[in-house]
Amino acid sequence: MTQDIQANFFNLIRERQSIRSYDPSVTISEEELKAILEDAVLAPSSSNLQPWRFIVVNDPAVKETLKPIANNQQQVVDSAATIIVLGDKEAYKRADEIYDRSVELGMPQEARDAYVPRMLEYYRTMSEETARSTAEIDGGLVSMQLMLAAKARGYDSVPMGGFSHERLIEEFKIPSHLVPVMLISIGKAAKPGLPKSRMPLDRVTYWNALTQE
Repeated sequence: MTQDIQANFFNLIRERQSIRSYDPSVTISEEELKAILEDAVLAPSSSNLQPWRFIVVNDPAVKETLKPIANNQQQVVDSAATIIVLGDKEAYKRADEIYDRSVELGMPQEARDAYVPRMLEYYRTMSEETARSTAEIDGGLVSMQLMLAAKARGYDSVPMGGFSHERLIEEFKIPSHLVPVMLISIGKAAKPGLPKSRMPLDRVTYWNALTQE
């Protein structure tokens, strides 16, 4: 069983491609989209604060609204759904809720009571730049897991950074504590993605020190 799981995982990460051409006749039910997101939110996050927030765009009219914001990328309207991934700079405000739930699941109360006040003090005094960076990093973690969860269910996806943050914020009335991270279209490929290479490992990896090329 373990070997089967490993084989499936290694195949999955190699078969996933960024797909930009989608079959517009394919839909994904709300139930299945929720299942994909349920898998995605198992991703790790700083202090387990889970700062990701999602807007699921699957209504055709809203897709058309989103398309020009996303530089008129056709996959926004042709895919089954596009997920707007946001990062919450004020995720620490839910710390009590998160850690009380952790206690219900078995975390010792004394561990929770010792950790949460220190953690809250750190996040409350965090600079705007660090808060934004943390939200974006955690948003990237959940986004990758979301795309793998979609692929495991037979769906294709593409992450998009090419969109107007300002217009997205304005159109979807996104409050200032939420940071746009990326858009992710999900659906069924109408044609395969283009072959893409990866740099050799020895071109991107250093051991124990950053040596000069």
